[in-house]
Amino acid sequence: MADLSGAWLGTYWQEGVPTRFEFTLVQGGNSISGRVLDDNYLGEANIMGEVIGRKITFTKRYLTGSRHSVKYTGTVSEDGDFMQGKWQINYFFSGEWEAHRQDDNLTLNLEILRRQKVGV
Repeated sequence: MADLSGAWLGTYWQEGVPTRFEFTLVQGGNSISGRVLDDNYLGEANIMGEVIGRKITFTKRYLTGSRHSVKYTGTVSEDGDFMQGKWQINYFFSGEWEAHRQDDNLTLNLEILRRQKVGV
């Protein structure tokens, strides 16, 4: 089992619209926890979950606003640098997600997108 601790950059799709998010995981045994920042009005959230083999499950709970929780399930690549799966809120909303270990190029791309969005 790969150690998933570290910084990740991902995308989730809701009704075909992509949203980027950054998150940091800390893994201890099968348990994972961390913090997420969505690139939209929902903002920060906490993550709690587990990894068993290559299967990952976690719940993301937002700190402000609606404070709803989102259930994520997925699979981790053999090298531990990529994960993908499905997210779901209750039975009403769901979609796909994916994440890559963060590197300098991905961080730079996200910063460029943010600056373009706010016109800096």
